[in-house]
This record gives sequence, C-alpha cells and structure tokens, in this order.
Amino acid sequence: MSNDDTAALDKWITKLGFPYVLVGDPDHTVLETYGVWGEREFAGRKYMGIARTTFLIGPDGRIEKVWEKVKPQGHAEEVLAALREAA
Repeated sequence: MSNDDTAALDKWITKLGFPYVLVGDPDHTVLETYGVWGEREFAGRKYMGIARTTFLIGPDGRIEKVWEKVKPQGHAEEVLAALREAA
C-alpha cells in the first residue's frame, strides 16, 4: 500500500516493469485504519508518512501476523516462512 495515487503507481510499475499490482491510498483511509499513517521522524526531521509494516492476512480476512519496523533485508524470507507455516 502506498500513499501515492494510482497514476503515479502505474507510471512507476511501467517504468520498472514491476510484475505486481500496487494499491494507492492518497487520502490515507486504509493506512489510518491499519494504524500505519502518522508522524514519523528521520534525522531530526518530523513528517507525516507510513510506518513500514507487513500484515499477513488469512483467507478469512483476519490479520494473522504483523511485522512492524520492517527492514527489507531478509524480510521476504521471513514472510515466506510464515506463509508456509500457515498453510
């Protein structure tokens, strides 16, 4: 989920040949519902943004697992392991 609009996401997808659909939420409705949109701080500067968070949502629509403060390195493997466990 991104706070960018669909046009910006589509442009990025086309430019990089990204093979997945991305969801935009420019008005932050879903981001706020999941509690990931809010004030952040980086290098002493405060701004509004998204907290890197991954939600594993089960077939019934319930959240099964949450990873907060996600760092890209190794995260995909961690999520895949959780998916295998859940299957």
